[in-house]
Parts: sequence; C-alpha cells; structure tokens
Amino acid sequence: MQDLLVREALVKYKSSVSILKKGYEQEKFRIEQICRSPLGSLVVRNATSVDIASFRDDRLSQVNQKTKKPIAASTVRLELSLLSSFFDICRIEWGLCESNPVTNVRKPKAPPGRDRRLTPREDRQILRYAHSHSNQEFYSIVILALETAMRQSEIIKLCWEHLDLKSRIAHLPDTKNGSKRDVPLSAKARDALIRLGVKSKGNVFTYTSSGIKSTWRFMLGKLGIEDLHFHDMRHEAISRFFELGSLDMMEIAAISGHKSLSMLKRYTHLKAHKLVRKLDGNKHKGKQVIIDHLIPYPAQILRHEDQVTLKILDFEGIVLTGTSSSVIIRAAQDVLLRHLMTLIKESKRIPPPDQYLELVDESQLVMIDPMGGGEWVTHH
Repeated sequence: MQDLLVREALVKYKSSVSILKKGYEQEKFRIEQICRSPLGSLVVRNATSVDIASFRDDRLSQVNQKTKKPIAASTVRLELSLLSSFFDICRIEWGLCESNPVTNVRKPKAPPGRDRRLTPREDRQILRYAHSHSNQEFYSIVILALETAMRQSEIIKLCWEHLDLKSRIAHLPDTKNGSKRDVPLSAKARDALIRLGVKSKGNVFTYTSSGIKSTWRFMLGKLGIEDLHFHDMRHEAISRFFELGSLDMMEIAAISGHKSLSMLKRYTHLKAHKLVRKLDGNKHKGKQVIIDHLIPYPAQILRHEDQVTLKILDFEGIVLTGTSSSVIIRAAQDVLLRHLMTLIKESKRIPPPDQYLELVDESQLVMIDPMGGGEWVTHH
C-alpha cells in the first residue's frame, strides 16, 4: 500500500475529483485549509478518528481572520464532509487506506437555517442606492434577485439568448444542483432586463461574483445595514412567494430550483400584517379597503426665496407651488385625498408609501396625511 501524506493525496483529489464539481472554487479553499493543518502532515493510512476529532476541535477554536469571529460550525461540517468523501476515494479507488476515519466522528451541531428578512426601510434603501449606482447593472441584479429568487451565480450567468422576454421566461441551462430550469419573470424583472438594452446573444451582465460582493459590502457600509448577505435576497424572494398566497409549495420549488421540499419549509415566514385582513374576514371589507389606502405619503419640500415647491414622491406629476409651507401642505393633503379616491373609484393600482427611487435629503421630507386636517410631520 502506497504511503502518501494527507496533503499530498488532497492535491491529487483536488485535481481529479474536486475540479469536476460545481463548487470547485469553494472546495479548493477548504482543501488548502486542511493541508495547512496538522492533519495534512499525517500519512493517509495512519489517520484515525482521534486525528479527525482533533482537527474538528482545533478548527472550532480558531477565529476567521476576515470576520474576526469564531469559525462557524457550518464551515467545519463542510470540511468534515469533504474529508469523508476524500477518505472514501482513498480507500475505494486509490488503495491508500483500509477505512474511513471520519465515519464515526461527530459533526458539530448544525446551526439553525438563516432566516434574515429585509425590513421595509432596508428594502427602500437598497433599491434607491442601486437605482442611483454608477453601474446600472447593479439595480437590475438586485431586482432580479428579489423578483425571481435566482442565485447570484445564476443571475451572473444569464445570457440574452436564453431569455424570452415576450413570454417572460428565463432559461437556466446550468444551475447549482445540476439540472436546468425555466424561471418565470415578473413584469418588474422583465423591465429590469429591458432597461439594460436587449441584445441577441451574450452575457446579460459584466459583473463577476467578486464584483457583486465588493459592491454589496460597500453599499451596506454606506447605508449602515448590518448582517445582510446577497444570498438573503433569495430567501426574501421565496418568502414573498409564500406570502402571495397564490402559489403552492411545488410551484415555488419549480421557480426556486429546490429539489427537496423540506428545504422550503423554513421559508414559510408569513408576516403578521399579511394575515390581518384574513382575521377580519369580510366584515366591513369595502370600508376597510378605503381606510387602508388613506395613509400618509412622503413628500419633498423645497424652499427657494419666496417660493415653496412640494412634490409627493410616490405619485408622478403631483407637484404644488406656493409662498407658504403650511398652505401648500394643506393643499397637498386635499390633492392627495382626491387622487387616492379617484384611483380607488377607477380600481387602479395604488402604490404603497415610500417606494420612490429618488435619492432625497431626509431634511427635505415631510409626511402628507390625506386625513390629517392640516397637520404635518417631518419624515424619518
């Protein structure tokens, strides 16, 4: 039986086994970590379960140099899974050992599934930032993530020849789990693609994975948002699919590409406000629909010498001018009330407040209450 050190055999494993996997880049990094550990200096056939357990405990005691936090249990679980696969290949195909020492070693307890949701304010902040970004691709990427639940890698690999914008379908020939799928595009997602300038073929985006990571990290720092990963946009999108109430779990799985329905169970986080109307039933339903829409909307107010200009940001075209702030605000309340009632009467869509994409100085914002009787407050 040939004697090879674990690190020597891992190099062979990387070039002959890992390189064929979709997660090659991530696995290559894990292999480098193991090679630098004391485990890497052992002869493959001499490695025991005690050595594997020592590797596990040592890794759990280390600190991630980038985040300055302890190495996550999920990271060590992935490294142990890699080692288990590695020793199986060594035993079965290469004849380097007689058993797999990882088999009987306990894995660290799996952490609970990440369930980070966007707050309404974070949602607005991110969309506004992305919309004003110097690279217009970034806004389209964010919209696609939130509207389609596609993974970052799937968005980056989108090609124009795989998009049917008329039927609103994005074909993904190569996904993480190895199977192709077709993703329906909402009108918003389609528009996010069209705004880039439609081409007959080629990559839709020039962004790389590291490019998105860098832009995302800079944006979070600029906006003061903590603990939000780009992948959380996928979780957010799937949660919103469930909240629609019109899609069943099988349909959502077809969109998201989950092969296991059990993986989708952790996405069923319905927000309480979505259930309020169901709890009320049909009692005073028509009256409640009207009341629900008569809520304050943000407006930008600008003062230029003797003139005041007020613009209600969520409704294009509602701009008022005058010489007195208090008079113009009361007038804006009346205009907003009439506009909302007209939209309700004509059964037209009423946008929720604070969805505008302009970057506006918060010191210029006021809330216009259509039922406020002349009162107004600074918007925060």
